This record gives sequence, C-alpha cells and structure tokens, in this order.
Amino acid sequence: MGSAGHPRPPVSPLARRRAGPLAPAGLTEAHRARVPGARAGVPAPAGAGRASRVGGDGATAGRRRRPGGEISRVSSHAAPRHRAISVGVLLRDRPEQLLAVLVLGLVCFGLVMVYSASSAPAILSQRDPLETVTRQALYAAVGLGAYLLALRLRPATLRGLGAIGLAVSGVLLLAVLVPGIGMLVNGSRRWIPLGPVQMQPSELAKVALALWIAQAVARDPRRLVARGGLLPYVAVTAVLAALIVMEPDLGTALGLVAVALAMLVAAGARPGRLAAALGAGALLATVAIALEPYRRERLLAFLDPWSDPQGAGFQIVQAQVALGSGGPFGVGLGNGIQKANYLPEAHTDMILATVGEELGVVGVVLLMLAFGAFAVAGYRIALRARDLHGQVLAVGLTTLVVSQAIVNMGAVLGFLPLTGVPLPFVSFGGSSLVVLLFSAGILVNIGRRARHRAVRLRLVPGRDAQGDPSGDRGGRDGRARHARARRGGGAVGARG
Repeated sequence: MGSAGHPRPPVSPLARRRAGPLAPAGLTEAHRARVPGARAGVPAPAGAGRASRVGGDGATAGRRRRPGGEISRVSSHAAPRHRAISVGVLLRDRPEQLLAVLVLGLVCFGLVMVYSASSAPAILSQRDPLETVTRQALYAAVGLGAYLLALRLRPATLRGLGAIGLAVSGVLLLAVLVPGIGMLVNGSRRWIPLGPVQMQPSELAKVALALWIAQAVARDPRRLVARGGLLPYVAVTAVLAALIVMEPDLGTALGLVAVALAMLVAAGARPGRLAAALGAGALLATVAIALEPYRRERLLAFLDPWSDPQGAGFQIVQAQVALGSGGPFGVGLGNGIQKANYLPEAHTDMILATVGEELGVVGVVLLMLAFGAFAVAGYRIALRARDLHGQVLAVGLTTLVVSQAIVNMGAVLGFLPLTGVPLPFVSFGGSSLVVLLFSAGILVNIGRRARHRAVRLRLVPGRDAQGDPSGDRGGRDGRARHARARRGGGAVGARG
C-alpha cells in the first residue's frame, strides 16, 4: 500500500528487464590501459583517452603529425568504426530496422504468392489473371501510406487515438450485423461494402483495443492491482469479442482476447485475476462452439479429417495433399496443382499450403523463421521502449501479428482447427493488410524513439535508463549536450 492508502502501481515485467544506466561513468579496463595515470576503479577525466590517442599531452591534443613533421588540426570527433551488419546486430541494437525489413519482405513475398495462387483459377474461369494481385498491390500501397503515417505519430497522438478508435470500432461492429449494411459472404457478415472495396471492422477493432488498453494502463497503472481494477478492460474486451462472434468469426475474437491478455500481463496485472477472466472466456468459447453446427463440424474434422474427405474435412485434406506434394524443395514457383480449383481459399486462408507445394518444406520453414524474427524484434522493441505506454502497446501489436500467424499456420499444418484467420502480410485481404501495416509502423515508431532516447542519454554520463538527470551535477535544465572541443587543444569533455 502507498503512503496515502492507495495501492502501489504494479511493476511491469518489462520494466524489470530494463538494464541499468545506459552510460557508465568512467572508462572500461580496456580503455584504462591506454590512459596515462589511470588506475583500476578510479574514473578517468572526460576526454583523457582521446587526448592520449591523438597526442598524449595538452599541447598536441586534437592534432595529427604529418609525414614532414608538421602538425595539423583534426576533428575532435573520432571517425566511427564500421562493422558488418548482421541479423544478430540488428536484433540487439536496432530491432525496429529489422522489423521494417521483415515487413517489407513479407508484403513483397505475399504479392508473389497471391499472384501464383490466384492466376490459375482466374485463367480456368476466363478472368483476368492479374485482377486479384492488382487489387492486393493497391491495398499494399494504401497500407504503405498508413505505415508512413504511423511512423510520424507522436506518443500523445497515439494516446488520443485509443478512445476514438474504440468508439468507431464499436459502431462499425454493430453496423456490420445489420442486413443491408453488412455483406453476407459464406454465411458470415464480416464486411461493409464501400464501393469497389470492402472493409472488415473486426480488423480495426484489434488495433483500436490495443491503443485503448495502452493509454488506459499508462494513465492509471494502480487500477490493475486495485480491487475490480481489471473489470473495465475485461468488459470492453468481452463486448468487442461478443460482437465479432455474432458475425460469426470466432478466430478473430480469440485473437482479440489474446492481444488484451498479453498487454495486461506485460502491464503487471495479477496472474490470479487474469486466470479467472481467462477461464470465463474459455467457457464462453466452448459454449459458442457447441451452439454452432459448423463449428462442431470443424472441430470433428480437425480431429479426423479423413473421416469425411469430401465434406467437412475437404479443405484440410487438400491442404495436406498440397504440402505433401511439395516435398523438401517444392514443385517450383507457379507450378502448383492444388490451387487450380482443388484447394479452397488458396490465396487467402490457405496460402501457406500453396507455399508448401511450390516452395516445399524449405519455403515453409523460412516463412516461419521470418515470423519468429518478427516476434523477437517486436518484443525487443517493447523491452527498449521509453515508457509504460510504449512497452504495453508494442507487446499488444506484436502479439496481434504473431498470434494470427500461429493460428493460421497451425490450421494449415493440421495442428489447430480451421478458423478462417489469414496469414499476416501474405494472404490476400485489404483490411487486414492495411491495419497490419499501420500496426507495424507504430512498432517501428516506438523502436526509433527508444533508440534516439538512448543515444541522447549516452551523451551525459550519470543519467539512468529512465533519463533522470540527477547524476549530472553540471546539468541545469536536464538536457543532453554534445561534446565540444575546448579552445587551446585541451581534453574534450561533456559539457553540462
């Protein structure tokens, strides 16, 4: 309990992983060997190492001797050491850059596979083979614009988008259930037609919920540990999930719950209370499966698809045939057979089966590794975020992509029941692609701000990881200042 009788704010598990001071005071032992007069355990004066490297005394510090014996001035800033950039370096130092490369690569790969999976059925039905991939390319262009917009959003703007996005998503989820507004496709009302395109409100709801939870947690962290503090989060998540189940779309509703659960765990909510809420959600999901005949059929088909290969198990059987036909290296890009009106939804939910047939086990494994690298980069961005809002939001958006990829791949490979969840960045779909690119832009935005913050903190020794300037005795306003060369060629130090 706090001093005023209020519960103490929870300590986020991500905060416990944060390192100590970003800028250690003094020099390392390796550097002390090059500094005259330096002793172990005694901090050397700022700039002493640099002075010893360029001349050794104050008279020649900051100068360089030419071959003829003349002394010339050199820059006080040493040239940066170039090193090879590898995936490990990017994961450790710049995870946001690796994540941006992965997203761009997945989108480009998705365009290729969408064309490969959709062109053959289009030709057989005497349609334009470029029709589907052209639409996907337009969606990718719009998504790229959303990505660039997200890169430039300030943290205050992101906090303000939470409540607005949540309200808009709720209205759209209600509207899509109304006949005449929501478009009925395969027995589900999931899309709202907007001229030549369709919008899926459930995709928007996932990002809106993540934005809202992040800003609510950051505004009042004590609510998580107070009695009944989880009720607002659980209630909002349950209402959105119930509206999505009514479409019906159980897979997206489960993904929504996974995002909320991961964010609350990262924010420091008590596991016991979360377990109770999760148990209630599992009970409701079981009831939802039992009430719908097609969901029961999917569950039975998952357990034994070959018991009804021409009925409920048809899609799973055809996916297994496609994966088995590919072998280790596949039959070649564009040479698949199952996509030609054998495998349903070959360019959307089952596009991984097309990848397995044409690129083999190697292609599937590489795709899994790409999403695994995305997960590591995203959660590392969360660990490096500069505040609780950025940490929780990064966890939620990373979980959004990773959980969707796990559900889709598990269903295609036969480890999970079919749910109709597309493969992120790869499957055909306008709303999903635009929303996911916007989410990726927010992740990269959080990572860039955290890295720039760390660079500024390293300029002033004595600041801690949170930017506390108390260790900088010469600091007047708490701002970092660049090192400057003193007149007369003296040692270079960090001016407070």
